[in-house]
Amino acid sequence: MGSSPPLYLQIQQHLLEKIHSGIWPADHQIPPEEQLARDFGVSRMTANKAIRDLVQQGYLTRQPGLGTFVTDRKAESSLVDVHNIAEEVRSRGHQYANRVLTSEAIAADDEVALRLGVRLGTRVFHTLIVHRENDVPIQLEERYVNPRWVPDYLDTDFTRHTPNEVLVAACPITDIEHVVEAILVDATTAEHLDTDTRHPCLSMIRRTWSGENLISYARLIHPGERYKLRSSVHRNGS
Repeated sequence: MGSSPPLYLQIQQHLLEKIHSGIWPADHQIPPEEQLARDFGVSRMTANKAIRDLVQQGYLTRQPGLGTFVTDRKAESSLVDVHNIAEEVRSRGHQYANRVLTSEAIAADDEVALRLGVRLGTRVFHTLIVHRENDVPIQLEERYVNPRWVPDYLDTDFTRHTPNEVLVAACPITDIEHVVEAILVDATTAEHLDTDTRHPCLSMIRRTWSGENLISYARLIHPGERYKLRSSVHRNGS
């Protein structure tokens, strides 16, 4: 617990900070792999993995013979992409924090086994985290992860790195499934979210794949009065 993130993840975080802060706008050319390897004291292979993952996630694009450039991601939202909620909060100029309620390995019950595509009783990783914006709860994230694809998941200090960061660092995300509905929550969930059981909440079931591998199943619950989902699609020439 509390170990430093892998070196390639540290490079990714450095690049993402430059992008999200606006220091590197769309079409900005990032430093070459050789320079990043020197700056961070790592191999070129490690720097290449950091860049390759961000290309696969859509933050960067390679132009042969020219270099690697920042992409324009303005049209994307939480319904068409997987965002790191910590970055989402900070992008609004607000303070992000979380409270880790559970971090454990458990045997998959019927629902988890079905949703995660594993056999009943399979050992899976389970986390339950309350995400906060300016100290107000905005999301209760209950997540199940297949240890086969993210074996070091529970070694994470989740007060420093969100589950999203860990998954993205471990596996390039290729496919996402969302199911969204309005629900009423039980008393325990209402307490975690500092809301009332009479107030509707927004529930999102999210399953995440890397290639053919189903790596994660999450249930994200938001207080309806504090959160909205927006989906934007950009069509060239329309």
